[in-house]
Amino acid sequence: MKNAFTHAGIVGAGSWGTALALVLHRNGLHVTVWGNDAQAVSQICALRENRPYLPRVPLPEAIVFTDDMDVLRSQDLLLLVTPSRALREVAARLSTLPLKTDCVLLCCTKGVERGSGLRMSEILHETLPGHPLAVLSGPSHAEEVAVGSPTALVLGCSDDELAARLQAAFNHALFRTYTSSDVTGIELGGALKNIYAIAAGVSDGLNLGDNTKAALVTRSLAELVRLGCALGGQRETFMGLSGIGDLMVTCFSQHSRNRSVGERLGRGESLGQIVSSMRMIAEGIPTTASAHECARRLAVDTPIIDQIQHLLEGTLSPEAAMSALLSRDPRRE
Repeated sequence: MKNAFTHAGIVGAGSWGTALALVLHRNGLHVTVWGNDAQAVSQICALRENRPYLPRVPLPEAIVFTDDMDVLRSQDLLLLVTPSRALREVAARLSTLPLKTDCVLLCCTKGVERGSGLRMSEILHETLPGHPLAVLSGPSHAEEVAVGSPTALVLGCSDDELAARLQAAFNHALFRTYTSSDVTGIELGGALKNIYAIAAGVSDGLNLGDNTKAALVTRSLAELVRLGCALGGQRETFMGLSGIGDLMVTCFSQHSRNRSVGERLGRGESLGQIVSSMRMIAEGIPTTASAHECARRLAVDTPIIDQIQHLLEGTLSPEAAMSALLSRDPRRE
């Protein structure tokens, strides 16, 4: 096996990028975090705290924060941790740099591109061809990873040797990674679960109770598997960390931005009000539209995605969306 990674760059200075920087720092890597907002980066450097995204989590001096993308040219490993809508633009900027030819790209962004239906790693393959590529996903809130709560994720990579190198870079007593060759399934599980977290939040906002939410999450898994397999993922992948694992944590956690969006919608707030009040992006909002397009293109039955799409478009109320799901014709499970 080639030597382990020594220098890692994090492309994105939000909560997840910062948490992953801490993981790699604890494992002895030299870590540089690039952020697009010069003022925010300057504040992080001064306070040694990412106050807007991870308040009260001290950041070691050894982790470098910068707004100068040029410093990323010397990294062995680059983690892409931008919002899904920004990934193509940021990757295009990276493509103008003379990155190391063997620099490994690890996609940590969850989403499906609107219009093209491309997964995030497919965007990177288009914009940064020739670089080894892998993905990271699973049930993980940045707030818990940052303070060292035990966490397990899955690395998706078609190259077993590269997967082992990445596993060695991340594995720690409190941060465990598994590997899988099903890159497609891992990415789809991580992206689609955000839609169902919005639905679970709507149930919470309407105070429908535990029975309703359990039924909704169970049927969400069935729908996720149905669409995920149609898009090329493997069924067993959706039974693992990036499928049911991520679905559970996102649908039930108070940390979940997507669940929170759904809850606020269920309580009667408008989507505009909710989005304008949030600093961080709830990826389930753009992913719903993308997944709805994919499902229509493939003629896959996705009643939950359909109702959440109508809700986000403002053509259905939360009550009407839930009623439409509950009034569907009886069928075999």
